[in-house]
Amino acid sequence: MAPKRKNSSSNMGHIEKNHGVINGAGEIVEQKIVSTLEQNYMPYAISVILSRAIPQIDGFKPSHRKLLYTMYKMGLLGSARTKSANIVGQTMKLNPHGDSAIYDTMVRLSRGYEALLHPYIDSKGNFGKFYSRDMMCAASRYTEARLDNICEELFKDIDKDTVDFVDNYDNTLKEPVLLPARFPSILVNANTGIAVGMASSICSFNLKEICKATIALIKNPKADIRKILLAPDFAGGGSIIYDEKIMDDIYNTGKGSIRIRARYTYDKTQNCIDISSIPPTTTSEAIIDKVIELIKKGSLKEISDIRDETGIDGLKITIDLKRGVVLDNLMRKLYKLTPLEDSFSCNFNVLIDDVPKVLGIKSLICEWINFRIKCVKRRTKFELDGQKSKLHLLKALEKILIDIDKAIEIIRNTKEEAMVVPNLMNGFSIDEIQANYVAEIKLRHLNREYILNRIDEIKKLKESIEKLESIINDENKIKEIIIKELLDISEKYGKPRKTMLLYKEDIEEPILTEEIRDYPVCLFFTKHQYLKKITPQSLRMNSEQKLKDGDEIIQTIDATNTFDLLFFTDKQQVYKSKVSEFQDMKASVLGEFMPARLDVDKDESILYMVATKDYSGNMLFFFENGKVAKISLDSYKTKTNRKKLISAYSNKSKLVRIKYFDKEKDVLLASSDGRILIFNTGMLQTKSTKTTLGVSVMSLKKGQRVIKVSKLQPGDLKNELRYRPKNLPAAGSLQNTDDIKLGQLSL
Repeated sequence: MAPKRKNSSSNMGHIEKNHGVINGAGEIVEQKIVSTLEQNYMPYAISVILSRAIPQIDGFKPSHRKLLYTMYKMGLLGSARTKSANIVGQTMKLNPHGDSAIYDTMVRLSRGYEALLHPYIDSKGNFGKFYSRDMMCAASRYTEARLDNICEELFKDIDKDTVDFVDNYDNTLKEPVLLPARFPSILVNANTGIAVGMASSICSFNLKEICKATIALIKNPKADIRKILLAPDFAGGGSIIYDEKIMDDIYNTGKGSIRIRARYTYDKTQNCIDISSIPPTTTSEAIIDKVIELIKKGSLKEISDIRDETGIDGLKITIDLKRGVVLDNLMRKLYKLTPLEDSFSCNFNVLIDDVPKVLGIKSLICEWINFRIKCVKRRTKFELDGQKSKLHLLKALEKILIDIDKAIEIIRNTKEEAMVVPNLMNGFSIDEIQANYVAEIKLRHLNREYILNRIDEIKKLKESIEKLESIINDENKIKEIIIKELLDISEKYGKPRKTMLLYKEDIEEPILTEEIRDYPVCLFFTKHQYLKKITPQSLRMNSEQKLKDGDEIIQTIDATNTFDLLFFTDKQQVYKSKVSEFQDMKASVLGEFMPARLDVDKDESILYMVATKDYSGNMLFFFENGKVAKISLDSYKTKTNRKKLISAYSNKSKLVRIKYFDKEKDVLLASSDGRILIFNTGMLQTKSTKTTLGVSVMSLKKGQRVIKVSKLQPGDLKNELRYRPKNLPAAGSLQNTDDIKLGQLSL
């Protein structure tokens, strides 16, 4: 029998709550949830941060680095391309996350995808486009790739102990922890990632500007790089709206948001706009979808057509304009209402010695400088050790060449081969390594030329070793080497800026006052909640209304195209819209189904429609309990364009009727016991609270209720005074058959 679980309700105030886990024996064991998170979830979170999502100082995430290093070891730097499927398969030796994830990584680094300022992979075939949602890449078996030439600067001297190597996931291969990048690749190409509890979003900068700014900081750590490194530079081009304060925040803290605009040209002969570059955070399909949506709403009446004409020449979105359009005004509207202007959020979160840090641009460049100094030191140390080893061997050769006959005699007189090395060691006072080297010299090399060349080489080695030692001991010389490398890279791979700068002060923000054409319309609202907006001219041509079976028109309102519409529902809510948002219709159509158009809640029905221009007049709510709430229509007016208002009227009693009055009028109430009451709405006080219970108008006996409400029309009753009380509330009078029949009362 399993033990009973402890009741932990009394411990709810503690930080660590207990929860049950089932052990191998099937028993429920209490375990603290915080301990479980620390043991199970924290290792996963740390793994995602350190080994997956956050880039390191060389500018790469592990998935990028594993892919590029595999291609480097495959000999794809400066060689012919190979099938992408072959590269993906080889990369799985280092990256066990599956071929699909590896190929996606490869696509994003490729030249064909066009997402990077300086692509690392030279691709052939369809690799899709970063600016398109629908242009997908071809399968890996169809495409080919090799490393781009700039990768030479990533891998140069990687075999000279410039970086550490570790075992791969199954301990069969070695892979680099970092790449010895000879330029600040962390800032040259954009990089984004989402980890557990943190994220990274690094924008790209122009290579020439980055190299120049890095050189300036190497020479003077207090240098102002803002004058050199103007702003980010995106692969897709566009224009940055330059805000000095925002740039200061990004440069100093590594966080901020950059506004980017698309660039366009105007074709006067075709009267159209050609958009050739868009923000990196959107796609051409998203822009087109948004423009079409605004056209349907009537917000962009200046546009007659929009289409995607992207081809072999690159991105191109064409917008056809109507005649007489003011281009600047239209573009300001498009920038305001569509993703043609978007924001890139910067979060310069980088792993520095396996610790995530959010750094400003200057701090990040300084970290790269420190990293590169270590790489150059390690390379120099590796070369120094190699030359010292070689000098050590040549010194032995130098000793032996002084008396070559003695060396030959020692070897000739040695009976056993194994004793050659010990005898040479004893004969010339050299160590075992030197003796082995001497013993392996070919007989053909024992000539004057070879001897002189080796002695001259010793001299050069000593000079080289002295130079390398001076570099290791002097950091300024290391910095000079880094500066020279940066100048070479800037000259070799540098490109002009793709992204232009627009200064915020020079940009005129649009005032989006939509021009709504005003003309008379007739509004028809049906029992089945359909709305028709019909012009008087159209009604004169055909006034026969088409309705669904069983449907009927319950409201007809004369209005204009500039009126606001309020729809009151049975859930005490009001949905707001504008007459101008609906298209003109003909009487021969069913109309627009309002619950779908207004996105009303499930099981909610529209009871009443109000059309107003100035929100004058009052709303009257008639309840079964004989109370009437009189609320100013102005109470439903909002300063913002809110589409939905809750608590529009009281729900304490069942609603019989909603009615809008633009002026005070007579109203007739009828109760279930046959009594009739007539009163003028001016007798009621207007309430400011929408959820007011109202005031008692008709006194009802127990079990009785108000069943009908209607406006009193002249001639409805022969003797109106019989039903008019002097004061309210009143019980009303029983109907007189000579006056009216209750069944004939209509709304």
